[in-house]
Amino acid sequence: MVDIARSDQPTAPTVPPRRGARHSAPVAASGRGGKDAAWGALSHIFLVIWGLMVTVPLLWAFLQSFKSDLEILRSPLGWPAEWRLDAFGRAWTKGNIGDYFVNTLIVLIPSVTLTMLLGAMAAYVLARYPFRGNRFIYYLFVAGLTMPIYLALVPLYKIVQNTLGLNQYHSLILVYVAYSLPFTVFFMHGFFRTLPTAVAEAALVDGASHTRLFFRVMLPMAKPGLISVGIFNVIGQWNQFILPSLLMRPQSSFDPDRSVLTQGLLALTNNQRYESDWAALFAGMTLATLPILAVYLAFHRQVQAGLTGATLK
Repeated sequence: MVDIARSDQPTAPTVPPRRGARHSAPVAASGRGGKDAAWGALSHIFLVIWGLMVTVPLLWAFLQSFKSDLEILRSPLGWPAEWRLDAFGRAWTKGNIGDYFVNTLIVLIPSVTLTMLLGAMAAYVLARYPFRGNRFIYYLFVAGLTMPIYLALVPLYKIVQNTLGLNQYHSLILVYVAYSLPFTVFFMHGFFRTLPTAVAEAALVDGASHTRLFFRVMLPMAKPGLISVGIFNVIGQWNQFILPSLLMRPQSSFDPDRSVLTQGLLALTNNQRYESDWAALFAGMTLATLPILAVYLAFHRQVQAGLTGATLK
């Protein structure tokens, strides 16, 4: 009887859902998805356009180096009728690209090595060892990133002239190191801060000194970041033109020519005013570009891993 009485009681009418409420969430989600897809498409289009703007001139200059001067002037956009290699030989010997190439390596190898060593050591100490004045020193390095190179050309010239000497390899090496350290310290400082502290503490407990901890434990763990910033330093110093033009000019007729590759390409360009050899000029540009391109293609995965490693960790 109780159950029958309960079943006969009137129930409250159910309120129908409001129109449009059931589909509000999917519509919002689809709207966000449409915006994300649009931004993704725009970013891909921008990257494709940027890639074409970079690669097309390089490919065009590469093709011109296999042509004769007459083909370059008559058909600058066409393919070579005959693939010639003699322009590379003229650029290497007659244009002295070989000597400029050697001078660049003499400066680049020790400068990049010193930059990576000193920058990694300074970044490691600033990132892992708190001490009084730590942040002040770090911000001094960061301030170096905001200093335009053109503002210091005159005092830099006077300092190098009175201390290290002009047209000397070691002068340009030390200047390269000084100008590359701020970015190296800034980049590696953030990378060293992401490394696990437990590994360093375990090495110290096992009896490792701070020097051994840095070179045997922490430095190998920071290998992706070292490769990334190393590639940036190589590209930046390889393409540097202002500093070599200021510091590596012969001071007399008896002073040897220690010009680097960027200066050599400018000299090769200026020679076109008196002697037309456009194929050799394009061949010299190709020879100057290929080493950097090969280095990046060989280490591009490590560069990407180093740039994203700190974020993923």
